[in-house]
Amino acid sequence: MPTGQYRHDVNRIEIEIKLNRDRAWLLERLGEMSDNELNAPRTFSEHDPDSRWSFADHFVHTTLIERNWNEMFRRHVAGDRGLEPRLRDDGSPQSMDEIMASIHSWTEEWKAEHNGKPFIELVRIGQEVRANTLALLASLTDDELQSEIPGAPWADGTVGAIMAANADHGRMHYAWAKQDPVAAAE
Repeated sequence: MPTGQYRHDVNRIEIEIKLNRDRAWLLERLGEMSDNELNAPRTFSEHDPDSRWSFADHFVHTTLIERNWNEMFRRHVAGDRGLEPRLRDDGSPQSMDEIMASIHSWTEEWKAEHNGKPFIELVRIGQEVRANTLALLASLTDDELQSEIPGAPWADGTVGAIMAANADHGRMHYAWAKQDPVAAAE
């Protein structure tokens, strides 16, 4: 996920422009593709060696992360811990490898849940989440947008900058799918 790209003083206008511009960019590119191109295996799964991800899978993945980040923002501004600690059964902190393995498993489940759905349905699901993001953006004060989520590794760690990073997440996944390592491996 994008890190370090946004400054602490990013404002709500810049965030909204970025979110809208980058989503439109992504929808234009994916919307031009045939169903075969959208659903063709493009990248290897980070979790399941037998699973391959398509452009559509990468697209719906970004929706899951945006939804999750919105929940994190709400916890944070409510005064709760924004990032939930990831602990082993014995209470010790998980390693980064353990954390990433659980995240890859979680996103693989989401991919499987949405596999085979028409692209227009994936767009609708994304619209619901994006509408939620924009409503959340409108509800946050400037101080809340500038507040740092302790331990957040994305952007500069502030709510506003992480929210804006949703836009780059879509472009990043598009670029990965465009590289098509599946075809290169065959």
